[in-house]
Amino acid sequence: MDLASARSYRIRRKFWKVLGAAFHVYGPNDELLGYSKQKAFVLKEDIRVYADESLAAEVLTIRARQIIDFSAAYDVLDARAGTKIGAARRKGFASLLRDQWEILDAADRPVARIREDSMAMALVRRFLSNLFPQRFTVEGADGSAIGHMRQRFNPFVYTLHVDLEPQATIDPRIVLAAGILLAAIEGRQN
Repeated sequence: MDLASARSYRIRRKFWKVLGAAFHVYGPNDELLGYSKQKAFVLKEDIRVYADESLAAEVLTIRARQIIDFSAAYDVLDARAGTKIGAARRKGFASLLRDQWEILDAADRPVARIREDSMAMALVRRFLSNLFPQRFTVEGADGSAIGHMRQRFNPFVYTLHVDLEPQATIDPRIVLAAGILLAAIEGRQN
């Protein structure tokens, strides 16, 4: 199994990373599917995803389109082919109370959406306690659930479990990029 075809995996943020962030992507049998690094002190987000920790084979590139953008859009590129495969765009004002992202295809047409589980739980997390793990639903263009993302409670290590339905027609690499972005942004919010 590789990142291009993975439908079930977990993204784990590295705990002892002083500058920037690092993420491991593990498959259902705890096999390492990928490794991601996020640089510290950059004005424009640029996250690289590699096949493993050796950093020898870059698989995906996730790049912010602009330096500062409330409704930030991040292009997802196939690093081997050098082509854009899609994008993830944060829904600015809607994400203040409840995280929401749009998944776009290579032509920037919306093909899916990622939404936090409930408004009530989102408000509790933001204003009272972040001890309640986040849950997200991945919805297709027609609004049907095509996947789920669940954070596991651990006060030290952020872990996000991602499960895509077998019938989902969305490119799994774009969902992976959105999961890494969720983990990266969650790290800055805590």
